[in-house]
Amino acid sequence: MIKENQRILNISMVLLDVLVLAVSLVCSLWLRFDTTLFGPLGGHLSYQSYALFFTFAVVPIYLILYFAFGLYKPRRTYKNIFSEATQIIKVNIVAFVSLVSILFIINQPDFSRIMLFLLAIFATFFGIIERFIIRSILRNIRINNRNLKHILIVGDNDLAFSFARKIRENPYLGFVVSGFLGRANHIGMEIEGSRIIGSFKDIDYILSNNRYDRVVLAIPLMYYYRINELVESCERVGIKAEIIPDYIRYFPAQPSIDMIEDIPIINIRYVPLDDNFNKFLKYTSDYIISIIAIIITSPIMILTAIAIKLTSRGPIIFKQERIGHNGKPFMMYKFRSMKVQDPSEEKSEWTTKDDPRKTKIGEFIRKTSIDELPQFFNVLKGDMSVVGPRPERPYFVEQFRKEIPKYMVKHQVKPGLTGWAQIHGCRGDTSIKRRIKYDIEYVENWHMGLDLAIMIKTTVKKNPNAY
Repeated sequence: MIKENQRILNISMVLLDVLVLAVSLVCSLWLRFDTTLFGPLGGHLSYQSYALFFTFAVVPIYLILYFAFGLYKPRRTYKNIFSEATQIIKVNIVAFVSLVSILFIINQPDFSRIMLFLLAIFATFFGIIERFIIRSILRNIRINNRNLKHILIVGDNDLAFSFARKIRENPYLGFVVSGFLGRANHIGMEIEGSRIIGSFKDIDYILSNNRYDRVVLAIPLMYYYRINELVESCERVGIKAEIIPDYIRYFPAQPSIDMIEDIPIINIRYVPLDDNFNKFLKYTSDYIISIIAIIITSPIMILTAIAIKLTSRGPIIFKQERIGHNGKPFMMYKFRSMKVQDPSEEKSEWTTKDDPRKTKIGEFIRKTSIDELPQFFNVLKGDMSVVGPRPERPYFVEQFRKEIPKYMVKHQVKPGLTGWAQIHGCRGDTSIKRRIKYDIEYVENWHMGLDLAIMIKTTVKKNPNAY
């Protein structure tokens, strides 16, 4: 029944995607040809030509890419729309490049490339809205105990009970634990709302007389010699066995799997920005945002430079060595907010709330974060990102890497002007352990939506620890 529902859902989603593309085409044609927003028209094709191209090129390419990027897979375990939205953005970028390439190959100069660009924008926007509505409806259906998948958990240890607890506490997943298999002396015990209905040796009988959508093996290491027979029992009735490894307790983060020939290797730390496409997306957004920011804030920077020069002796720009991506040092730029001091002293001293080293203008520009504006030039140089963990001085990096577990994880991405830790108040003389906790969360859960949220919160939220 679940599989049949999934087929119906996939067919419905394909039809809705085609409808979204059609609406996007109409909007892009209207904006390009029925308004003057993008300048004079010149020579262009008829609407019938665009309709033919849409039918025989746009729709097939988009649907192939939607399948290739996994947008028709069940996504019960996704808590939010951001991961799916990222895939939709990727599809539209690849589709735009593919369609422009087709026009180049068939030598069609009169076909509007601006219209194709608008199509990609509208298709992204409407596509994300469509998926958000669909996923919201499905979540509500599952929360109301419909369209549920039934799970048999093989195991009666803490790992099995912890997994069952996660299922029970997150009804949006649409899963229900229909029973456990465990040791014979535990049969009948009730755990997390479900009972232990049999022992390991009963698996063949139980699978033959009940219908389960998933069988999850969550057994201790001491029973791993039985995995082969448990998997074979599942396969005899056509159910795929899934394994929760007992050593998952040693994983400090969301793992990912790499393959060397036919041997899987589990990477204990998943970093989304290791993906080349994600890396390109972030680099492009950093470059565009930093240029726009420099243009917009240039009057403020000019006035700040004049004020610093008139009120204190010393350079306008303060350069300080920081540790960046992969532990490489770089020179970070800031407007000078303190009196000129001995380099050997500044490298090992924190800035405090009533720091006597601050100049009069320095007090203001630090509180308003104007002193950080020159770091947009660090972004253009490629040393920093707009959003990321804040970089620290070598002296403190050496100190913290010995004292704080996982401290160096933050260096697996580029440092940023602002970050996940900063919008949670971890700025200035605050807990390093708490700061690192947020930095690691950012490194392991990056997506463009998170960057956007951090940038918005940075601009609207006042930080009491900015001094």
